[in-house]
Amino acid sequence: PEKQSPRPPPPPTTPPPYGKRGPGAPAPPVQHPATTSAHGTALAPPPTVQDATPHGTPPAPPPGPGTTPQGPPAPHDALMAHGAPTGPPAAPAPTPPGAPAPHGTPPASVIPAQAHPDSRTPPVQDAPAADPWGRYDPWAAAASAAPLQQTGQSVTGRKRRRGRVLVGAALLLALVSGGIGGIVGTYLERNGGVGTVELPQAGEEAPERDPGSVAGIAARALPSVVTLHVSGAGEAGTGTGFVLDERGHILTNDHVVGPAGDDGEITVTFHSGDTAEATVVGRDGGYDLAVVKVKGVSGLTPLPLGNSDNVRVGDPVVAIGAPFDLAGTVTSGIISARERPITAGGGKGDGSDVSYVDALQTDAPINPGNSGGPLLDARARVIGINSAIRSADGGADPDAGQAGSIGLGFAIPVNQGRRVAEELINTGKATHPVIGVTLDMQYGGDGARVAAKGSDGGPPVSTGGPGARAGIRAGDVITEVDGRRVHSGEELIVKTRAHRPGDRLELTLERDGEERTVTLTLGSSEGG
Repeated sequence: PEKQSPRPPPPPTTPPPYGKRGPGAPAPPVQHPATTSAHGTALAPPPTVQDATPHGTPPAPPPGPGTTPQGPPAPHDALMAHGAPTGPPAAPAPTPPGAPAPHGTPPASVIPAQAHPDSRTPPVQDAPAADPWGRYDPWAAAASAAPLQQTGQSVTGRKRRRGRVLVGAALLLALVSGGIGGIVGTYLERNGGVGTVELPQAGEEAPERDPGSVAGIAARALPSVVTLHVSGAGEAGTGTGFVLDERGHILTNDHVVGPAGDDGEITVTFHSGDTAEATVVGRDGGYDLAVVKVKGVSGLTPLPLGNSDNVRVGDPVVAIGAPFDLAGTVTSGIISARERPITAGGGKGDGSDVSYVDALQTDAPINPGNSGGPLLDARARVIGINSAIRSADGGADPDAGQAGSIGLGFAIPVNQGRRVAEELINTGKATHPVIGVTLDMQYGGDGARVAAKGSDGGPPVSTGGPGARAGIRAGDVITEVDGRRVHSGEELIVKTRAHRPGDRLELTLERDGEERTVTLTLGSSEGG
């Protein structure tokens, strides 16, 4: 039930003195105290209340004579049930002079002028009503309505404290996050991340390569290159060879098959891994070339042969072999020199195993085991047969010791190798072009000098031979062959063997301080 203010006692029934208005006259208009919002901002006052009589209470009579106006009426309790104000109370009826206050009402002198808005004590209702038009102060009601305050601290203080708490929490979170991030970053930097490591990699590519590249040359040549394992008479060795034809003929160096002797074993291993036994078809120590043949093997692919006369210094080359028994090794380089006169062998002491080669020089790495392998041009054609290297210890034999390559390798020109291979396959022997003179190998001057006597006790110039027919005599010094200077007897042999029997040579020689030129046709002799 709604809380009601105490009702004043009914007014006296006597008529009001001095002819004033009766109890039925309406009360003058009044205003409620100004209300405030929760934050103390004054709100607009409510509209003027016309009917100020609460709950049917009769209006107060006009003040009698001798009464003193008390100002505006006291407001109702602002904290009524449900917060609903009921309007100002009606003014009590005036009391005649000298009459006792009705129902024990205290004198007007002790009744407060107005109640505090927050007070829970109901206002006194039977105080004499004031003249609304006499001393009415419109600001009194507004002054009495103090703004509402919350108990304890203010709202602004709580918000500031809450803001400081939030800022502190944010700073703490930032510090913790930064520390954790630093630890994680350091771990990732030192350990390369977390979880399984997956490294980037290029995708698959087509296996084909440019035919002129090293890879393209190797891809075409490797199926035709073989590795030879030779043993016999307490010796063993490893070398390389390449297929000459589909009949199974393989070309290699004479010093590769040398350890087999007459009854040794030669095993050929192809690039595919298949093996086969081989036998010697023919060999020649003077050229350091040999041909072997495998049986029971089909589907062989011969290597095409080039022309060594077309080779020029600086041309790119590729060497294939089995250095130190590492089969299928591919190296590359260039032609660093042509017509380089070299001699190799000589282990027997009688000179029968000395080879004289007008060689191609290359810087493609060649090592022990490469002997007999092909030296290829940019079109995968054979231009030479790898035969010798110059080692740091001064040796020229690739199998003398185990010296490695220093970039000085030598190959037999393929033009010479082809001619010798054909003769070995067809006849089992190779022919050597000869001048028909005996040379003084101890001569220390420049050029090749004809000896004073022959090696077998005969004349130094063979009777009826090419040299004798050209007019060469004992003691003549040969200085040029076809316009090219020669500086020793070895060089003259090399230049001669670079030709075929029957070729014509032009020689420049000195005799008794005079220089002369002779022309001759090369003869032939069988090699051993």
